[in-house]
Amino acid sequence: MTSQQNSPDAPALTDTHDWVVTLVCPDGPGIVHAVSGAIVGLGGNITESQQFSSDTGRYFQRIAVTTPADADLEAALRPVAEQFGGEFTVDTASRPVRTLVLASKVPHCVQDLLYRQQSGWLPIRVTRVMANHPTLEPLASFHGIDFEHHPVTPDTKAAFEERVREVIETDEIELVVLARYMQIITPELCEELAGRAINIHHSFLPGFKGANPYRQAHARGVKLIGATAHFVTSDLDEGPIIEQNVVRVDHSHTPAGLVAIGQREESRTLTEAVKLFAEHRVLLDGQRTVIFR
Repeated sequence: MTSQQNSPDAPALTDTHDWVVTLVCPDGPGIVHAVSGAIVGLGGNITESQQFSSDTGRYFQRIAVTTPADADLEAALRPVAEQFGGEFTVDTASRPVRTLVLASKVPHCVQDLLYRQQSGWLPIRVTRVMANHPTLEPLASFHGIDFEHHPVTPDTKAAFEERVREVIETDEIELVVLARYMQIITPELCEELAGRAINIHHSFLPGFKGANPYRQAHARGVKLIGATAHFVTSDLDEGPIIEQNVVRVDHSHTPAGLVAIGQREESRTLTEAVKLFAEHRVLLDGQRTVIFR
């Protein structure tokens, strides 16, 4: 169980308070009744509810709740979670999720994240951007975001990842986003970030490896390109999938045109995945995800 009832980013309480609750537990009868009863017992109102029973035998639920300001929702739900052997989270609705962005040179994903955060569409708070090249410092500065440049080589990789750990602790980071960060994360750090680090890569291409995948795609005459956002694991680009998008292309597209389309899909796919995560709509079910839209 986790709670953000006392987070410094939570808005001040008024007469009522809006929460988002998630619950994961073994599937069985009576869960919805028990959760609803606990909320009603507080004088709360369920404004949105989604649930899913997986073929893995697990039950998933996300609910939006309004309660009196002085109600202790976490305390009311704890016995329910214990009764059904589950885990739950309680968080303030729309609270910005504290986020660290890792990047390299290409700006499109970072730019989209920072713009949509600034516009209010994306409920995150990027505390800083860390990159292995200095290229994106002006972009971060334009949005008023702290920037750190750390060259990453085989000799400095461990030091950089240790600095990432320090930032996660000092900035109270809840989500790490690899916004086209072109370095492999060590298995140790992947394990530490399990379920709270999101990566993006191109997809829906044949298995083009190495440099210039879009030029290879152009040479092969591909008809579909897209992007996949997924959780980071030690299996490169094989973590649980959060979001995917695809667009049709044809022979008239140049390699540069394919790159532009691919970057557009990468940006919107990553941003949507981050939004789903920040709104507590992504729940892990083994090697796959349950997404409540």
